[in-house]
Amino acid sequence: MMQTLCTLRRWLRGLEPQVRARLEGSWLARFQPWLEQRAMFRFQRQPLARGVAAGMFCGLIPGPLQIPGTLLACAWLRGNIVAGGVATFYTNPLTTVPLYAAAFYLGALVMPGEQALPAWSSVSPGGDFSVQALATWMQALGTPLLVGLPTLAVVMALLGYTTVQLLWLVPALQRKRRWGRCC
Repeated sequence: MMQTLCTLRRWLRGLEPQVRARLEGSWLARFQPWLEQRAMFRFQRQPLARGVAAGMFCGLIPGPLQIPGTLLACAWLRGNIVAGGVATFYTNPLTTVPLYAAAFYLGALVMPGEQALPAWSSVSPGGDFSVQALATWMQALGTPLLVGLPTLAVVMALLGYTTVQLLWLVPALQRKRRWGRCC
């Protein structure tokens, strides 16, 4: 595992010069001092962790607004844009329904009173999946979903940030443990 993490870290650090070279020749070259000041293309622990957190938070924003939201959040938090954009991909057509159900249950825990998850058969009598049935089902989720989505987004952002921090430190902690044993 340590070898894999070290390889991943080396690969990420190797991306930085490539990204910088692409920036030099593009229309973004004039914005490079601003981008550099905000560490938006640095592949180091803190910018990566902030970028992943921004991507995990913005991943629950509906469809086409995920990436622009992540770009703005990365600019505000001084996070890595590439990591943020990649982190938004945890939401996709296969994971949307389970994530929204989890957000509903999280919102139901926070809100007072009894909240019941509407059955899929109530919006699609034949049980067939369609975009219209999904939209109707999401509307039926109501207020618990509206409360649960931001709550789940914060939880996901914290998990993403913590995971990057821990994965980045694992090789160093293992080296320290080895040094402690041999001396």
